[in-house]
Amino acid sequence: MKRKLIFLIAGIALFIGILSMPYGYYQLLRWFICGVGAYGAYLAYGDKKTNWVWILGIIAVIFNPFAKFYLGVGGWKIIDLVGGVLFCVYSRKNEK
Repeated sequence: MKRKLIFLIAGIALFIGILSMPYGYYQLLRWFICGVGAYGAYLAYGDKKTNWVWILGIIAVIFNPFAKFYLGVGGWKIIDLVGGVLFCVYSRKNEK
């Protein structure tokens, strides 16, 4: 249940990121999503779910706070939407 909840929270946080929020929210979101993505990739690797390792690893790289991707607002909204959907789907598939 705890695993499922963290990915669901990450998905909801990304959906909130689609709205117009203060810059500090996006900085915090970048750290949180990078960490959750890396953690999810680690768990997926342990569960032998290769596709999810790649998906969550790519999400972690995109939201990496150290080597930032600079995209326009529209680009980030699409990434937030797709990432939110992927985290919600992974939370449903990860029943532990």
